[in-house]
Amino acid sequence: MHVQIALFDGFDPLDVIAPFEVLHAGGLFAAGAVTVALASVEGARDVPSGTGSLSLRATEVLDTSRADVILVPGASGRVEERTEGDDTIPKILGRTLETRLPDVLREACTDPELIVATVCGGSLVLAMAGLIEGRHAVTHHLGMDLLDATGVVVVDARVVDDGDLVTAAGVTSGLDLGLYLLERELGPRIAHAVEQMFAHERRGTVWRPRGLEPTTI
Repeated sequence: MHVQIALFDGFDPLDVIAPFEVLHAGGLFAAGAVTVALASVEGARDVPSGTGSLSLRATEVLDTSRADVILVPGASGRVEERTEGDDTIPKILGRTLETRLPDVLREACTDPELIVATVCGGSLVLAMAGLIEGRHAVTHHLGMDLLDATGVVVVDARVVDDGDLVTAAGVTSGLDLGLYLLERELGPRIAHAVEQMFAHERRGTVWRPRGLEPTTI
């Protein structure tokens, strides 16, 4: 299973590093059954994050023919504009729509064999591009109203599994997302080994659209 984590200008570093380390560790425990790389639609380049002067290097081009999983992070910046020209998270995410990223994600979303995963505002990138209307998803708690306004069925859970779309909430949930993907694709023993190594226990129940629907109490 090859995972590509999509980098774009202004991405949130923790959204990227947390699942990267978890998935990389899973590959070590699973004798190379998982590989993970940082990618961008422009190919190999240094990609500036939205956090200070920190950049990460994309080592390959984002390509649905090479990936089994494409993971989209959110952005790092101010939530609300304070002065003219403030780089707010909505503005950063909006600029991704002017790149080739939505085209690649559209192709990914139409391939039932490819998993699209997101952390934090990554689901908003998909939603703003009109790619997940009617699907179940979650984002950072401050972006839930915006996600709902795009026609997404919002679920208030740490991780939401809607088949070939798996989304995670706020930034630290990238750890939980990575562990869940390992459990789902490789089994619980690999996920447990990584969980022990990282001294991190996943929180909450992974929400899936199955089973009895709870009644109002």
